[in-house]
Amino acid sequence: MSQDYSTTMSVKATPAQAYAAINNVRSWWGAGIEGRTDVLGEEWAYRYKDMHYSLQKTVELIPARKIVWRVIDADVPVFEDRSEWKGTSMVFDISEADGLTQVRFTHIGLRPDVECFSVCSNSWSGLIGDSLRKLIESGAGEPDSIEKTAA
Repeated sequence: MSQDYSTTMSVKATPAQAYAAINNVRSWWGAGIEGRTDVLGEEWAYRYKDMHYSLQKTVELIPARKIVWRVIDADVPVFEDRSEWKGTSMVFDISEADGLTQVRFTHIGLRPDVECFSVCSNSWSGLIGDSLRKLIESGAGEPDSIEKTAA
């Protein structure tokens, strides 16, 4: 069985600070996100030009511990299966270890056997490891930075 994409980072911040930063999705993933990302049950969209569209629903919010988004619709025209993200979930697990906060991001359904794995996992690595990390630790992320370099 294939493994879902996952990455973990440790940051110099409290779990509450990490949780708040993750929920501030416009500041680290995409400035053009439409809708409320920080309200349980809300649907919100990420769109980047004509290269990516996905509609997420916030399905779990446990302050300072966990955030889960389920992709309920997707259109990524650069892939043969344009709706490959549909039905996947993005999970952020937040914990404390050795005086640091650990953020584990898992994109459930993004596996090595799907077309988008290479491109999407590289994008997530940059967005989580660079943009989100910078937002958590310094207050300023780099939304849309991965897509701009690929465009």
